Amino acid sequence: MSKTGFSSANILLPSAGNYESWAVVACDQFTSQLDYWERVEKNVGDNTSTLRIILPEALLSEGKTEEKVAKINETMREYLASGVFTEHEDSMIYLERVQSDGKVRKGLIGKIDLEEYDYSVGSTSLVRATEGTVLDRIPPRVAIRRDAAVELPHVMLLIDDPEDTVIGPLKNADEVVYDFDLMEGGGHAKAWLLNDELKNGASAALEALADKQPLLFAVGDGNHSLASAKALYEEEKAKFGPGSEETLPSRYALVEIVNLYDTALEFEPIHRVIFGVDPVAVLDGLKAKYPGTTEGKGEGHVIRYAYEGAEGYITVPNPQAQLEVGTLQAYLDEFIKESGAEIDYVHGDEITIELGQKPGNIAFLLPAMDKGDLFKSVINDGALPRKTFSMGHAEDKRYYIEARKIK
Repeated sequence: MSKTGFSSANILLPSAGNYESWAVVACDQFTSQLDYWERVEKNVGDNTSTLRIILPEALLSEGKTEEKVAKINETMREYLASGVFTEHEDSMIYLERVQSDGKVRKGLIGKIDLEEYDYSVGSTSLVRATEGTVLDRIPPRVAIRRDAAVELPHVMLLIDDPEDTVIGPLKNADEVVYDFDLMEGGGHAKAWLLNDELKNGASAALEALADKQPLLFAVGDGNHSLASAKALYEEEKAKFGPGSEETLPSRYALVEIVNLYDTALEFEPIHRVIFGVDPVAVLDGLKAKYPGTTEGKGEGHVIRYAYEGAEGYITVPNPQAQLEVGTLQAYLDEFIKESGAEIDYVHGDEITIELGQKPGNIAFLLPAMDKGDLFKSVINDGALPRKTFSMGHAEDKRYYIEARKIK
């Protein structure tokens, strides 16, 4: 192991078949758009697919979660036993993802040592959460992972590498392992296996970054998935006793590294939609929490809203929080707790307004965060408010392609 905690992994890829139906978007996307997942189901049909070994969060409301998880685990074992996967030992993969906007995002896939990750408040570990971790979201995810034979990553770790020393040189890789269009407007994915020279070069460049930075990896996407992997590892370490950490597969998690300064990487805001409420009462509550709040754009934190028959802005003067999301979320947390209303975190202005303008709903739209502030904010102030930013639109999120045995 290098001192960075990142290393090559035994990576599983499909042995054959239709990659277009194999790869589906991260399970925590399109959570309020069941029609999206219905289209994915039709696209997949009877083909082998990662859809059969994940649980889209949009389907959680249907119930029977335990039955679904048991079926997922059974399918994982069937895929392993029947030769659906080919294992590429001691591998790193260089990925070029053409996004829906045509820009190319570059990444490096390998495994991260969970001993180097700490999502707790005040963490000084090499790998840190960028947003507050909601502890009650971890046990359900651990339950899904506990009996899983393989993991499929949608975790993306960011590195602060303005000179592009880690990922830039990987464009010289020449062994293509997949090259295909992603379903549902997800763009295109092409990937290469790295030879020993490129793997060693990437590892050395990461070590050089670690020598001059207190924070090497910031979790850009999949924070709760990585936190769940960490929680399960700690559970298994306690179960199997001292020394077990040397051999437990669960000690590691498969991740993709992306450079913060990748020109294709854009920080998108994550909006809020509240369901089943009186929207005027929600706005009145916000104004009551922050005396002096006014309608329209002014000096302070400006937050856009939309509900049935209305759109506008409110301004919170002299905010205590650094970001608009902090001001808004502090109120919404209280409101949701007291009212029992439902909230969803939505990517994209258009769909947010569409959902917010349905009867009994209200949407709040937030501005984007400057990505150049990310690392210094996490180092100086700790984790940001949860769901502060998203890296790109929902369709540009990581698609499940690679896998790794965790048993």
